[in-house]
Amino acid sequence: MIILTGGQWGKNRYEEVAEFIRKAREVQIPVSAICGAAVFLGKHGFLDNVKHTGNDLKRFQSEPEYKGQEFFIPAQAVADQGFITANDTAALEFAREIFRVLKIDTDEEMDEWYNEFKHGAVR
Repeated sequence: MIILTGGQWGKNRYEEVAEFIRKAREVQIPVSAICGAAVFLGKHGFLDNVKHTGNDLKRFQSEPEYKGQEFFIPAQAVADQGFITANDTAALEFAREIFRVLKIDTDEEMDEWYNEFKHGAVR
């Protein structure tokens, strides 16, 4: 899996990273992106026909190349067609979707992990 961390992806086009992702997707390697990295994917056409999320639809739309408006979902994290996207406040949900794709545990164990970290060990 390729994991793209958030940050200031808008300062550069990072064409070499986009090409790397294109090649990875050709061989079905999943890609995950949070915050600004999700916008990067949108700017390069990866999310044109993929359900996705991010900080704000307006941020995606500020990129002239972005064409995935109808697939944007206002959610913490979204997984679809080999892509995982998340907004900047969704580190836990982002990790959960990554764990699900990588099948690191059973669904029940991942739900237990998520609930403990989301709500705390002491309730």
